[in-house]
Amino acid sequence: MRLPLRIEIALALATVGASVSGRAEKVDLLLVHGQIYTESATMPVAQAVAVAGDRIVFVGSNDEAREHHFEATRTIDLGGRTMVPGLNDAHMHLAGVGFRELEFNLEGTTGIADLQQRLVARVRASPRKGWLRGRGWIETHWAPATFPMAADIDAVVADRPVALVRADGHALVANAAALKLAGIDATTPNPTGGEILRDPKTGRPTGMLIDNAMTLINRLIPPATEDELAEALVVGARREATLGWTGIQVAGHDWEESQLLRRLVANGRIGLRVYDAVSGPGPESATGVRTPGTKYEDGTAAARLFEEGAVIDESGGRYTRRAVKMWMDGALGSRGAALLQPYSDYPSTGLLMHREEDLLPFLCEALRRGIQIEIHAIGDRANRQVLDLYEKAFAAVPVSERKVAAPRWRVEHAQIVAPVDIPRFAKMEVIASMQPSHAIGDLYFAPKRLGQDRLAGAYAWQSILQTGAAFCAGSDAPVERGEPMIEFYAAISRRSLDGYADADWHLEQRMTRAQILAALTTGAAYASFQESNRGAIEVGKWADLTVLTGDIMTIPEPEVLKVRCALTIVGGRVVFEAP
Repeated sequence: MRLPLRIEIALALATVGASVSGRAEKVDLLLVHGQIYTESATMPVAQAVAVAGDRIVFVGSNDEAREHHFEATRTIDLGGRTMVPGLNDAHMHLAGVGFRELEFNLEGTTGIADLQQRLVARVRASPRKGWLRGRGWIETHWAPATFPMAADIDAVVADRPVALVRADGHALVANAAALKLAGIDATTPNPTGGEILRDPKTGRPTGMLIDNAMTLINRLIPPATEDELAEALVVGARREATLGWTGIQVAGHDWEESQLLRRLVANGRIGLRVYDAVSGPGPESATGVRTPGTKYEDGTAAARLFEEGAVIDESGGRYTRRAVKMWMDGALGSRGAALLQPYSDYPSTGLLMHREEDLLPFLCEALRRGIQIEIHAIGDRANRQVLDLYEKAFAAVPVSERKVAAPRWRVEHAQIVAPVDIPRFAKMEVIASMQPSHAIGDLYFAPKRLGQDRLAGAYAWQSILQTGAAFCAGSDAPVERGEPMIEFYAAISRRSLDGYADADWHLEQRMTRAQILAALTTGAAYASFQESNRGAIEVGKWADLTVLTGDIMTIPEPEVLKVRCALTIVGGRVVFEAP
């Protein structure tokens, strides 16, 4: 795609490195006096950046910027603040983030009693008798650390159906009214890829539904209207911008939501760059992040993408849709992750959501059509199955038959990988898409779930990186809080937010600051086929920039959590500026 003539001229002037006959070079934005980490091999550190249109036209020192005699529409003195390439969340769920902000947010719930108090307050604030839904509770730090049950909810809300989704989106607890509406009783069979937890003495449902079993409830909840969904997407994107994210990679949703997101980007209501993946064939609702009650037919979104083809760099490079997201298993916390051996604290190996014979033809067709595949895999059995399927698809479809020779397929999360499978990522050129914050939450209970031996392959960031595998990082919001500084801190410290870790946390898997910054910038750009336009602060690339209040590359680890976003710039336009 040819650049506008004005930008081509500005690029040429910047390349020459001096102004012509002393005349001023006109640019739209000039940023000076910064501590700039560029992620560029040719100039790793700089002080000033100039932008014309949506592209970077100069990177250098303050003195070099003065020598260019830039005449800028706007000049920003960074005052020594840190600037990095625009941070790019490689795995998140935008609607889930928005609805978390707008609806019943259960983050930080401290126990059953606190959950009940929040329910009572919510009912007082919203006394109508329809469905009451919420999300965000997690029992990890409760005492005792046990799942809530229908009886706990019935004790305070029994006259209306209630469904409360666990933070990871892979389990929910429903009250008796909701279970009755769904027809769930002692005789209800477990759906494929799901489990209805039951009282071991009576066989009656406890109220906890794992993974695909959640569809029994979700299909009854009235769907959000288009206006409500649009508001959630816009609110979610606004929050992302305030945190310093310049780009987001949406990890799966249905076709209608994807189209709505595309329109919101096109009309300017969302100013971030969006890399979009639609949900693939199978249990889209298993994540719990899809708008409850949304109607769809399995595989419709992926079939539409196959039929219509990818959308690449639409709306001035702000919207791309070229991927399909699928789920191979559930989550570790709710014991839905598929393991090679039974859980250490539960007589099960978890849940697999697909059979090889069902998925392999789909994967082969994706290769032929140039569609990227990204599959959620948590447990070691799920990760092995995904890698096996990728390997068979690559072997079945030669490069000559592929629309894209190097498809850059991804494994989302890759949380527990058998050590023998770790080198396969690099060997097969499969991207490990991981979220550091998962480790500092999960490692409180992972030793109990997995035992000592399997922890060697749990959240094994450094082991995967050392093989030379492509690696990108994200937040998985709203499963996690979605804050880039938490992801950065978790990667370099592998400690809880209050500094705790023990021998089971395998601190040797920590990442360096350079590694995690790359994973959030150049790695995320590579994972979305956009490394020629973003990921580094270099002449010719999009002017996507994140300005931070602290130097995350040098300050003590705990101080990283205090760093905030000062400016978020997308394509040379300031989309967030802190007061």
